[in-house]
Amino acid sequence: MARRTRTGRLRAALLVLLVLAVPAAPVAALAPTGPHVGADTVPREGWVRPVPGDVVHPFDPPPQDWLPGHRGVDLAANRGEPVAAPAAGVVTFAGSVGGKPLLVLAHGSGLRSTLEPVEAAVARGTALPAGAVVGTLSIPPGTADNPSHCAPGDCLHWGVRRGDAYLDPMVLLGLADPIVLLPLS
Repeated sequence: MARRTRTGRLRAALLVLLVLAVPAAPVAALAPTGPHVGADTVPREGWVRPVPGDVVHPFDPPPQDWLPGHRGVDLAANRGEPVAAPAAGVVTFAGSVGGKPLLVLAHGSGLRSTLEPVEAAVARGTALPAGAVVGTLSIPPGTADNPSHCAPGDCLHWGVRRGDAYLDPMVLLGLADPIVLLPLS
């Protein structure tokens, strides 16, 4: 009996330590978002556009994870234009993936931004405030003569994920249209 009590107290103590060790996320950060959930159109404090251009291609997630879709937004931009950190975060990747220059920032609340094609001006591990220049819009070598998928101009792809779930980046800016759920009948 004494052994069970000691084990129970040990488990309770470990649970308390685990709860105290994990930073609390704001309620809004825990709210589900996506194509079937109402989107909050109030901007999150501390989020800014990485480039000032208009949305060329909006967020269009696939109905199933393995199907094609657009898991971010394309914002109009010019080659060589500075690209800013959309929120405070730490650079977790700055390099090339599939021949495209890519930069990844880890933000609070488990959010992660990807920016491409961006020639990084910062190194992995760099902590940045929102709005800090992270690099410039870059067209990968060998594609300078090929038109962009945002032709006639160029664009920046900005994706946001929470874990494995893709989110509409414009929701973080308060610029996404709300999703209205209608009754089935």
